[in-house]
Amino acid sequence: MIVPPSSVRIWLSTGVTDMRRGMNGLALQVQQALGRDPHGGDLYVFRGRRGDLLKILWHDGIAMSLYARRLERGRFIWPTPVDGALCITAAQLGYMLEGIDWRNPQRTWRPEQAG
Repeated sequence: MIVPPSSVRIWLSTGVTDMRRGMNGLALQVQQALGRDPHGGDLYVFRGRRGDLLKILWHDGIAMSLYARRLERGRFIWPTPVDGALCITAAQLGYMLEGIDWRNPQRTWRPEQAG
């Protein structure tokens, strides 16, 4: 499980990314297409064309890491392609990684009283 510090911003790279890219290719995409610093400590999330695979790029100040997450069923909910990137919260990323619609999660309420 990825547990970034609370100060880390999480960016979704809108649109479709070539999932054959590795760490260096994705870092170059962050730098050129998004105009951001891939070594700045933010998380960058990329989705492939089929929608069942995510790659997450993160430089924690010491080293760069590349994480991958694949859904066996369904697809990751992704924003419509607009320019650049979209910033989300860590909670929204958690929903996304579980395959839950992060834009409008449904809360379940526990009863407060037994009788």
